[in-house]
Order: sequence, then C-alpha cells, then structure tokens
Amino acid sequence: MPRPPHRSTRRTPRRAVRFALVALLLAAVGPATGLGPVAPLAVQAPPGLADPGTSGGPTDPGTDPGTGTDPGTGTGTGTGTGTATGTVGPAPATPTPTGRTTTVPTTASLRLAGRRIVYSYPGDTPPSELLDTIRAGRAAGVILFKENAPSPEQLQRAVDLLKAAAKESPSGAPLLLMTDQEGGKVRRLPGAPVREAGAARSAADPVGEAARAGAGAAGTLADAGLNVNLAPVLDVFDAPDNFIDHFGRSYSGKPEVVAELGAAFLTAQQQLGVAATAKHFPGLGAAAREENTDERPVVLPVPLAELRARGEEPYRAAIAGGVRLVMTSWAVYPALDADRPAGLSSAVVQGELRGRLGFRGVTVTDALEAGALTAFGDTGDRAVAAARAGMDLLLCSARDIQQGAAAAEALAAALDSGHLDAGEFSSAVGRVDTLRTSLGRS
Repeated sequence: MPRPPHRSTRRTPRRAVRFALVALLLAAVGPATGLGPVAPLAVQAPPGLADPGTSGGPTDPGTDPGTGTDPGTGTGTGTGTGTATGTVGPAPATPTPTGRTTTVPTTASLRLAGRRIVYSYPGDTPPSELLDTIRAGRAAGVILFKENAPSPEQLQRAVDLLKAAAKESPSGAPLLLMTDQEGGKVRRLPGAPVREAGAARSAADPVGEAARAGAGAAGTLADAGLNVNLAPVLDVFDAPDNFIDHFGRSYSGKPEVVAELGAAFLTAQQQLGVAATAKHFPGLGAAAREENTDERPVVLPVPLAELRARGEEPYRAAIAGGVRLVMTSWAVYPALDADRPAGLSSAVVQGELRGRLGFRGVTVTDALEAGALTAFGDTGDRAVAAARAGMDLLLCSARDIQQGAAAAEALAAALDSGHLDAGEFSSAVGRVDTLRTSLGRS
C-alpha cells in the first residue's frame, strides 16, 4: 500500500486562514431565500481543521390537536435532537424509513416551522415546556379540549398563561387559540351552541337558527379568550345516520342547504371576531357509519362530478363569505388522488381548493395522529407530506408535547435540506401570521 504523501504541519495555519476567508465569502454572497434570517449554506471544513463544536437548534416542545371528528388519541414521538461536529450549519442528511430526508435543523428554520404548528397539552395547566416554546416564537397556536378546561376559572388561568407567553415572544403576535365548538355533542366548552347543526334544518327559520348558533359559538369562545372555532361542518350527508349525520353534525343532505346554513353560521361568528373553519374538504358526506378517519383509513370512491357538485359546493359559499380557515379530510378520494388522503394531496389542496375554488386563506390539517395515516410514516413524515401538499397549519391532538416538537423539527429539517420549497414555506408562514395578527392582541 503506498504511503500517504507527507504534509508539513507548518502549512496548516495558512490553509486554515484560506478556508476561513472562503467560508466568509460564501456566507456573504449566498443566495437569498426570501425567508428572512434563515441560516446560510453549510460549509464543510477540511479534515483536521474544524474546531470541535455542536450545531442544531433546540427541540420545540408542543403538541398539536387535530379535530374534525372526536379528538384523536394517538401519540407522537421522535423529538429529534442532535449534534454535529466539524461542520458549520446542518448535519448531513439521512433518509428515514419512509424516504423523508432529515437533517439537524437550524434555529432559524425551527422558528419558522413552529409558526405552522398548533400545539396541545395534557391536563389543566399549560406545561412550562410549551410556554417556553411560545415565548421563543415557535408556536402558531394551541387547541383546547375538555380536559384542559375542568372549570371556567382554570380555563381562564390557562388562557392567561398562554397569552402572556405569546406577548413575550419576539413578534408579540397573538396565538391562535382554538377548539371544536360545533354544537350538540361536539363542543369542548360548556355553553352555546347547545343544539347540533342538524337541528337547524327542522327549525322554523333554518338560516336564522344557524346564524344564532354561530353567534352563540363566538360568544362562548370569546368569553373564554379563544379566537378560532374549528366549525362549521360543511359535509353533505349521503344517507341519514351515516358517519357525519349520526350526531347531527351535518346541516343537510342537500348541498344548497348546507351552503346556506354553513355560510350563515360562519358569517355570524366571524362578525364577532372569532375565525371560522369550514371542514372537512372535499367532504365526508359519503362515509358510512363506521368509516371514521380518526380510527382507520377510509376510501370514498365518489365520482368526480358528484364530488364537485355535492361535496365541494358548500365551500363556494363559505369562501365567498370570507371563511378564514379550511380543514381537509383524511379520507382518500380516488377521483382526485388514488394514493393519498386529501390533506396529503396537492391535487386536492392546490388543485381543487386553491386552484378550482380560489381559496386564499389558511389551510389546516385534521388530527395529525389519525388512524387514517398509519401508512404514511411517523409524525415528522406526515408533517412534511402535509406541508408539501399545501397545508399551512398542522394539528397534533395527542396532548403530547413531543408530538408538536417532532412535527416542527421535521418541517425545519426539510426546509434546510431543500425537501420543502423555501418560497412556498414562506407563503404558508405569511398566511398564518396574517391570520394571527388580524385577530387582535387582546
């Protein structure tokens, strides 16, 4: 075996100086990303010249609640901390079992990624880890469930803590504080609307009943300090007592009725300062009684013409009425995408919702830990797939702080590695930030 060439140690300082100059030059002329303070390109030092050290942003604790149906119970793990020695910037990328490329994310990218995450937490008091994440500006919002509000007084204390942490963040922007307050059995806080959505269709004045329910929901949430309701449901049921109609969550089996009543609900609610969320695009009305995406994969083989005429039609009225958010379904619609659930499909999110219907507001996923997503990897894989499809906000409803952390770190790593487009990422963050600032600072 030939001997390695002799290298004089006297030349090392000059090489170190040359490398330092090259690194500074690359950092100075690196391409702009349009994302603000995103870290410059990584520069690998020649062997033997790098100073030992570590890189990689802190883990963001958090959990994101998914909604749509009854809250999911799955948990997410994989907080993903790590160190890199001898490098400047992210560590080398490594593939996950599902093909997602991961890197140790930069702190700047973690901050951007966190602004797309809605966290949740167990019990009646926000944990310190979540409050620290909010103070660092690495959270878009928090979803609340019944377990977080055992009494009005405890809920008020929790909301006060969350809001105070948000005011200490770099931007001071308000959090998106949300819950499911549809009415009837699906309401997380005591108070209006007491009756389910389906009750409106039998009222003497259906439109007036829906509007009163929307105003009632706004009053309940605003009194508790919340500013986003994950309602109304715009699913048009195919058969009475099927999955979406069983608890009266659908206004009607007629798309024109759902469109009219849903628009009345969301308009009345948003006029009182609480943002509305139309769900579950492009519609769960064809799901049979046992087809619950929280629990298992669901395929709805509805013909495209029917899906657009029935499932999507109420969203035209909602978008015309200025609905602020749209939540996608986790069902698979072969007429649009035979391989992916709606919330992971750019054909659904970008093609139908944004392209065909012209929605320009915030898109939000259903529960990221839903059973319908068992074939799509871990929390990080699902988060990146949803972001690539065009989802702005990601909800992890396992009430496990680490679920939100895993989602945020995966997004940040995918941004750093180029797996997620920087311009699209910036646009998504911008839409979420605009929604947050529009909801006031109280």
